[in-house]
Amino acid sequence: MVIKNVTLETVCGVTSRLPVNTRPEAAFIGRSNVGKSSLINVLINRKSLARTSAQPGKTQTINYYNVNDALYLVDLPGYGYAGTSERVRAQWGRMTEHYFNTSEQLKRIFLLIDIRHAPMESDKAMYDRIRKSGRQPVIIATKLDKINKRQVSQQIKQIRSVLQAPADTVILPFSAQTRQGRDEICAVLDQILQES
Repeated sequence: MVIKNVTLETVCGVTSRLPVNTRPEAAFIGRSNVGKSSLINVLINRKSLARTSAQPGKTQTINYYNVNDALYLVDLPGYGYAGTSERVRAQWGRMTEHYFNTSEQLKRIFLLIDIRHAPMESDKAMYDRIRKSGRQPVIIATKLDKINKRQVSQQIKQIRSVLQAPADTVILPFSAQTRQGRDEICAVLDQILQES
C-alpha cells in the first residue's frame, strides 16, 4: 500500500454518534502503552499524526484516519490502564463494544499485544470479546526490537497459547523502531481493499 494522503477525519467521544462510512475500516486496539499510536504513525508514514505519549491512556476517543480516500484506520481507546477511574474505563469499553457491534464497514480488527510478555487477562478478555462478535482478529506482537531474535518464535507461541488462538490466527511481529512488520500489515490492508 502506497500512502499518498492521510487525514484525521473524525474524532468520536463517549457521547458522539459514530459516522456512517462507505469505505472499509481497519480497527486497532490494545492495552494502553502497547504502542498503538506509534504503529499507526509508522503505517501512515507520519511522525506524530497519531499522538504518542510516555503516559498511557492518551487515546480516549475513536479516531478515524482517512487513508487515500480509500480506507479508514480506526484507532480505538486503549484498555487496561489503571490510572483511569473504573467509570471511565467502563465508558471506553462500552464505546468500543458499540463500535464493534454497529460498524457496517469494519473489515479487520488488529489486536496489539506486547511481544515481551504473556498476554494479560485484559488481552484475553478483549480477544474473546472480538471472537464473540464473530470476527477473527489479526494479532500484532509489538515492541519486537525489545527482545532477542531467538526469543521471537517462543513469544509468538506463548501468545497463541494464552489466547487459545486457532492455528490459522495471523500473528505479525512488529517494531515501530525498525519498522519491521510494516509491509506485512500493509499487505493485510491491501487485502481489505481487494475484498471491498
